[in-house]
Order: sequence, then C-alpha cells, then structure tokens
Amino acid sequence: MSALRRSTGPATMTTGLLLVLALLSATGPFATDLYLPSFPQMADELGATATGIQLTLTAFLIGMAAGQLFFGPFSDRYGRFRPLLIGSLLFVLASVVCAVAPNLPVLIAGRLFQGLFASAGVVIARAVVADLTSGQSAARTFSLLMTIGGVAPVLAPTVGGILAGSIGWRGVLWVLAGLAAAMLAGVAGVVRETRPPEKRSSGPFLGGLAAVLRRRRFVGYAVLFASTFGVLMGYISASPFIYQNLMGLSPAGYGAAFGINALGLVLAGFISARLARTVPPRRTVRIAVPVLLGVSAVLLVMILLDVPPLLLAVPIFLAASSVGFIMGNTTSLALAEAGFAAGSGSAVLGSGQFFFGALVSPLTGIAGEDTALPLALVMCGSALVAVLALLATRSPDQPDGERRRLARGA
Repeated sequence: MSALRRSTGPATMTTGLLLVLALLSATGPFATDLYLPSFPQMADELGATATGIQLTLTAFLIGMAAGQLFFGPFSDRYGRFRPLLIGSLLFVLASVVCAVAPNLPVLIAGRLFQGLFASAGVVIARAVVADLTSGQSAARTFSLLMTIGGVAPVLAPTVGGILAGSIGWRGVLWVLAGLAAAMLAGVAGVVRETRPPEKRSSGPFLGGLAAVLRRRRFVGYAVLFASTFGVLMGYISASPFIYQNLMGLSPAGYGAAFGINALGLVLAGFISARLARTVPPRRTVRIAVPVLLGVSAVLLVMILLDVPPLLLAVPIFLAASSVGFIMGNTTSLALAEAGFAAGSGSAVLGSGQFFFGALVSPLTGIAGEDTALPLALVMCGSALVAVLALLATRSPDQPDGERRRLARGA
C-alpha cells in the first residue's frame, strides 16, 4: 500500500517523467487502431459478422470517453498517482482478457473495460503536466504529448497490419497487453504524486466537472480542441478510399502518403513546441485555426472544380500539419483556465475529443467510396466550429491582471 501513497518530495518534470507521460498519452490511442487490420481474421475465427467485430471498436471508444469523465475527477479528489497506478493495473488485466477472449461477447466486454482503464493514462497524463508546468512551458510539453497522441492512431493500422500477418490477431492483442504492462511499469517506477492533499477537491465528486463547464473560456477551448480533432479523425476514416479509390494509389502508395501526412503532423508538433519558447500559445492558435479552415475550404473548392484527384493531397497534408500547431497549445490554454481542477478539465477535453471524433467519422462515407466531397464538408464544418470556438474565448473585458497573464501565454 505504501506505493499507492507515494510522495517523496516535490515532483518535477524530468526527462524520464516526460517519456512515461508520452507513453501514457500514446497507449490508449494506439490501442484504438492497432488491431483494425485484423478484423477479417477475427470475424473468421470467432464466427462473427463484420458489424459484430466493429462493436469491439465502439465499446473501446465508449470506454475511453466515459473513463476520462471518471478518472479526471477521481484524480482531483485522491491525487494523481493512486488512480493512475490502479487504472494502469486494470488496463493490463483487461488487455489480457481481450487476448484470451473465447468468443465475441467476452471480447466486446474486454474492449469496453480496456478503454475504460486506458483512459486513466490519457487523462491523468495531461493533469500531471498541468500540475507541474504553466504558460509557455506547458504549451511546449502539451505540444509534444499531443503530437505523440495524435500520431499514434495514424500509424497504428500500419503497424497492426504488419503484426497481424505474422502473429495473428491474438498476437496483436498480446502486443497491446505488453504495452499496457510497460505503461504500468513506467507509472510504478517513475511517476510521483503531483497533487498534494491540500490542493485536492473535497466537494461533490462531479463538482470539478460542473465548475470547469461554467467557465466560458474553458468551454471554448474544449470545443476548439474537439473540433480540431474532428478534422483529423475525418481524414483518418476517409483516407483509405480517398487515396486508393480516387487517387488510384496502391496499398503501398497509400501507406507512403499516410506516412507523409503523419510526418507533417509530427514536424508541426515539434515546431510548435519550439515556438512556444518565445511565442504565446494563443498567438500560434490564432494563426493556425484560420489556416486550417482556409486549407479545408481550398480542398472543398478543388473537389467542386473537379481537379485531378492527386492534387487533393496538398490541402490534406496542410490540414493535417495545421492540427499539429493547434492541439497541444489549445490543451495548455484550456487547462490554464481549469487549473483549480486540472483532472476534471482534462476529462472534459478527452471525452469531447472522442465523442466528436466518433460523431464525424461515419459522415465521411455517407456518399460512397468514390467521392471526397463528404470529407471536405466534414473538414470545413469542423474547422468552422473551431474558428467560432476560438472567437468565443476572446475576453476584451478581462481585468488588467488577467490580460497580462494571457499575454504571457497562460
């Protein structure tokens, strides 16, 4: 029990802790998509329909969204370390259940609990960063974590396809169990308590959620964060059809194009982290969000003008890269507004992200597999919501002290 109460002095943001937080941020999103190429194998072996197998993904996403709404307030009340350690341990157990599941109902239940407990790492990692950093330092750290978390679901299907061909779908799920175990080891060995007892909430369990949702600027940043992720998820869900059916690329060519866009996202995230040393995060977001809307609109116009499909790759690349400048900085800005309840604020960000992504992803395929028009409309709509959310965070009537704080990038 002593490990569950670890507190050996003030915690600081070390390189080791940053690496563990990066693993926590990536493991849940990676677990979302790693096994997608294994769906046909799973359906054959378990005697299930494609719809039944897809329920395993739906269950995981529901678990991830709901789990963050629990673990965020839980960590505000009981500290970061204990909930994180418990969630990581249960994530390992749920991953093992998935790997040995004898039938589809057990696998669906296992994936639900896998998502529920994987969410602890995602939501508490953000809260730990908010505890230890602020302003431009927080923006740098969040840009790195959000880049890793954003790239994980982009690269996961490629890695999963390679693994599925050699070790099968159960082997892929055992790999996820191994990642969960690595996450548990990192938490137990590196993470220290970052929310001392005197800063923990003592009111109603969901009081932190209610409090942050009453803060207009926080809600604006949360909507901005979710809608930006909606652009990324719309691209991910439509990309196989856009690049292969419309552009005529082979599976290998699609993988290469997908990798180029992922590289753009990664580079943008790292550039954003570097810029945060001198540029306030809100200033970066104020530039990147209109760019995201602009390139989404260019994509829509190009489709309406019926340009050669290969040219569509340019605005798609620019949109994916723009996301890398927005999500980390927006996380920093949002949690600065919810600093009194960073766990609850992180929960709202994460749940909104998954709910919005789940909402827009099916819309990109409503007109069939041979048109990119739904994708462009989804991207434009999501980017427009992002612009409106950014406008809603303006506070011209802030007192002088608040204006100075915002000018420093908090």
